[in-house]
Amino acid sequence: MGVEMPKSVLLFSGGVESTVLAHQLAQKEHELHLLAIDYGQRHRNEHVFARITADRLGASLDVLDIREVGGLLPGNSLTDRRVDVPDYDPAILGTDHVVPNRNAILLTVAFAVAVCVRADEVAIGSIAGDSRTGDCTAEFFAAFNAMERLVTAEFAPLQVTLVTPLIGLQKSEVILLGESLGVRWRDTWSCFRGGETQCGTCATCHDRRTAFIKAGVKDPTVYAEASQ
Repeated sequence: MGVEMPKSVLLFSGGVESTVLAHQLAQKEHELHLLAIDYGQRHRNEHVFARITADRLGASLDVLDIREVGGLLPGNSLTDRRVDVPDYDPAILGTDHVVPNRNAILLTVAFAVAVCVRADEVAIGSIAGDSRTGDCTAEFFAAFNAMERLVTAEFAPLQVTLVTPLIGLQKSEVILLGESLGVRWRDTWSCFRGGETQCGTCATCHDRRTAFIKAGVKDPTVYAEASQ
């Protein structure tokens, strides 16, 4: 009888980090269950790119619609179209694009799925550079794991664990890891504006462009704004 592959539920956006993590888990021969969540974000076209990667890796992908939750969270540029997505500005550390409790909400759903499909772990592609947002920190993930150990104790025969394999890496290091795994960068989406082309000027586009430069890797992304 062969060794059973570990099963991972990966919270998947089709962005740089989650795509690199999907490739890494696939290389380690995990059975992948990719979970994309539509929480009303204006850049939901990221799910088109999620599907491309899922097909390439031969992984299952579910896109869950919880847009009504996003409708109850006004005041941020991701779920409230009355709020413009700002251009990157190093002098401003605003919260315009922070959705309150986003990771807590998404991970709660992912854990429920993981328990029901009898997965070994829930994975998320948060990195060191995300730590300016409270629900992207190692402290948050440790606390969330502790909570889930209580919540799922009666339902999960084997402990389902939240893992954050990229948490110690900067985005440029994730780019280098993705290069070694053969990630197709054109098949990833970062832009918060959600247009037909990635804008090149919002905070996530800035982080993406800067990471490629720091990594010394050619960025094949087509941006609406050609230069920084």
